[in-house]
Amino acid sequence: MEPIKPKTIEELRTLFQPIADIYKRKKKELSRIDKLACWITDHVGSMGFFLIIFGWTFIWLGWNTLGPKALRFDPYPAFVLWLFLSNLIQILLMPLIMVGQNTQADHADTRAEADFEVNTKAELEIENILMHLENQNALILRILEHLEKKSDS
Repeated sequence: MEPIKPKTIEELRTLFQPIADIYKRKKKELSRIDKLACWITDHVGSMGFFLIIFGWTFIWLGWNTLGPKALRFDPYPAFVLWLFLSNLIQILLMPLIMVGQNTQADHADTRAEADFEVNTKAELEIENILMHLENQNALILRILEHLEKKSDS
Protein backbone atom coordinates (compact mmCIF):
# COMPACT_ATOMS: atom_id res chain seq x y z
CA MET A 1 0.00 0.00 0.00
CA GLU A 2 1.40 3.35 -1.05
CA PRO A 3 1.56 5.87 1.82
CA ILE A 4 -0.55 9.00 1.63
CA LYS A 5 1.50 11.92 0.46
CA PRO A 6 1.51 14.73 3.06
CA LYS A 7 0.79 18.28 2.00
CA THR A 8 3.65 20.69 1.55
CA ILE A 9 3.95 23.82 3.68
CA GLU A 10 2.86 25.95 0.73
CA GLU A 11 -0.25 23.80 0.27
CA LEU A 12 -1.07 24.14 3.97
CA ARG A 13 -0.65 27.92 3.82
CA THR A 14 -3.12 28.22 0.94
CA LEU A 15 -5.84 26.49 2.95
CA PHE A 16 -6.17 29.31 5.50
CA GLN A 17 -5.84 33.05 5.65
CA PRO A 18 -2.94 34.37 7.71
CA ILE A 19 -3.68 34.83 11.39
CA ALA A 20 -4.75 38.40 12.10
CA ASP A 21 -5.20 40.45 15.26
CA ILE A 22 -8.96 40.11 15.69
CA TYR A 23 -9.03 42.63 18.56
CA LYS A 24 -7.64 45.45 16.40
CA ARG A 25 -9.87 44.59 13.45
CA LYS A 26 -13.01 44.44 15.61
CA LYS A 27 -12.11 47.68 17.39
CA LYS A 28 -11.83 49.49 14.04
CA GLU A 29 -15.29 48.25 13.02
CA LEU A 30 -17.04 49.73 16.08
CA SER A 31 -19.12 52.86 15.63
CA ARG A 32 -18.60 55.84 17.92
CA ILE A 33 -21.75 54.96 19.85
CA ASP A 34 -20.57 51.38 20.34
CA LYS A 35 -17.17 52.65 21.51
CA LEU A 36 -18.94 54.97 23.98
CA ALA A 37 -21.11 52.10 25.23
CA CYS A 38 -18.01 49.92 25.72
CA TRP A 39 -16.24 52.73 27.53
CA ILE A 40 -19.24 53.25 29.83
CA THR A 41 -19.57 49.50 30.43
CA ASP A 42 -15.87 49.23 31.25
CA HIS A 43 -15.91 52.19 33.66
CA VAL A 44 -19.34 51.79 35.24
CA GLY A 45 -18.67 48.12 35.83
CA SER A 46 -15.63 48.91 37.98
CA MET A 47 -15.04 49.08 41.72
CA GLY A 48 -13.94 52.69 41.31
CA PHE A 49 -17.36 53.69 40.01
CA PHE A 50 -19.05 51.69 42.75
CA LEU A 51 -16.95 53.45 45.41
CA ILE A 52 -17.75 56.88 43.91
CA ILE A 53 -21.50 56.17 43.92
CA PHE A 54 -21.33 54.63 47.41
CA GLY A 55 -19.33 57.59 48.75
CA TRP A 56 -21.63 60.14 47.11
CA THR A 57 -24.70 58.39 48.53
CA PHE A 58 -23.11 58.22 52.00
CA ILE A 59 -22.23 61.95 51.88
CA TRP A 60 -25.66 62.89 50.50
CA LEU A 61 -27.58 60.96 53.10
CA GLY A 62 -25.19 61.94 55.91
CA TRP A 63 -25.37 65.67 55.10
CA ASN A 64 -29.14 65.66 54.76
CA THR A 65 -29.54 63.71 57.99
CA LEU A 66 -26.82 65.14 60.24
CA GLY A 67 -25.93 68.49 58.65
CA PRO A 68 -27.16 71.89 59.90
CA LYS A 69 -30.90 72.12 59.31
CA ALA A 70 -30.59 75.42 57.48
CA LEU A 71 -28.12 73.91 54.94
CA ARG A 72 -29.91 70.62 54.28
CA PHE A 73 -31.15 70.67 50.68
CA ASP A 74 -33.01 67.34 50.79
CA PRO A 75 -33.86 66.78 54.47
CA TYR A 76 -35.03 63.51 56.02
CA PRO A 77 -37.36 61.79 55.09
CA ALA A 78 -37.72 63.47 51.69
CA PHE A 79 -34.53 62.40 49.81
CA VAL A 80 -36.72 62.69 46.74
CA LEU A 81 -34.09 64.42 44.64
CA TRP A 82 -31.51 61.70 45.36
CA LEU A 83 -34.04 58.95 44.60
CA PHE A 84 -34.90 60.71 41.36
CA LEU A 85 -31.22 61.08 40.38
CA SER A 86 -30.36 57.50 41.30
CA ASN A 87 -33.31 56.19 39.31
CA LEU A 88 -32.34 58.42 36.39
CA ILE A 89 -28.78 57.04 36.52
CA GLN A 90 -30.12 53.49 36.56
CA ILE A 91 -32.54 54.12 33.71
CA LEU A 92 -29.81 55.65 31.54
CA LEU A 93 -27.06 53.20 32.43
CA MET A 94 -29.00 49.96 32.00
CA PRO A 95 -29.46 50.21 28.21
CA LEU A 96 -25.93 51.57 27.77
CA ILE A 97 -24.46 48.72 29.79
CA MET A 98 -26.51 46.21 27.80
CA VAL A 99 -25.32 47.72 24.51
CA GLY A 100 -21.73 47.55 25.77
CA GLN A 101 -22.19 43.95 26.91
CA ASN A 102 -23.69 43.02 23.54
CA THR A 103 -20.74 44.63 21.76
CA GLN A 104 -18.30 42.84 24.05
CA ALA A 105 -20.14 39.55 23.52
CA ASP A 106 -19.92 40.07 19.75
CA HIS A 107 -16.19 40.69 20.16
CA ALA A 108 -15.88 37.51 22.24
CA ASP A 109 -17.70 35.55 19.52
CA THR A 110 -15.28 36.91 16.92
CA ARG A 111 -12.33 35.88 19.12
CA ALA A 112 -13.86 32.42 19.52
CA GLU A 113 -14.17 32.10 15.73
CA ALA A 114 -10.52 33.13 15.36
CA ASP A 115 -9.52 30.60 18.02
CA PHE A 116 -11.48 27.92 16.18
CA GLU A 117 -9.71 28.79 12.93
CA VAL A 118 -6.31 28.64 14.62
CA ASN A 119 -7.19 25.31 16.25
CA THR A 120 -8.41 23.89 12.94
CA LYS A 121 -5.21 25.04 11.25
CA ALA A 122 -3.10 23.49 14.03
CA GLU A 123 -5.03 20.24 13.80
CA LEU A 124 -4.42 20.03 10.06
CA GLU A 125 -0.73 20.77 10.54
CA ILE A 126 -0.48 18.10 13.25
CA GLU A 127 -2.18 15.56 10.98
CA ASN A 128 0.29 16.50 8.26
CA ILE A 129 3.22 16.03 10.66
CA LEU A 130 1.85 12.63 11.66
CA MET A 131 1.60 11.64 7.99
CA HIS A 132 5.22 12.70 7.52
CA LEU A 133 6.21 10.56 10.50
CA GLU A 134 4.27 7.59 9.14
CA ASN A 135 6.03 7.98 5.80
CA GLN A 136 9.40 8.20 7.54
CA ASN A 137 8.61 5.09 9.58
CA ALA A 138 7.64 3.22 6.43
CA LEU A 139 10.87 4.33 4.72
CA ILE A 140 12.98 3.34 7.72
CA LEU A 141 11.32 -0.08 7.82
CA ARG A 142 12.01 -0.56 4.10
CA ILE A 143 15.65 0.47 4.59
CA LEU A 144 15.98 -1.95 7.52
CA GLU A 145 14.43 -4.77 5.48
CA HIS A 146 16.76 -3.99 2.60
CA LEU A 147 19.78 -3.98 4.94
CA GLU A 148 18.70 -7.28 6.49
CA LYS A 149 18.41 -8.85 3.06
CA LYS A 150 21.89 -7.58 2.12
CA SER A 151 23.39 -8.90 5.34
CA ASP A 152 21.73 -12.32 4.88
CA SER A 153 23.18 -12.70 1.41
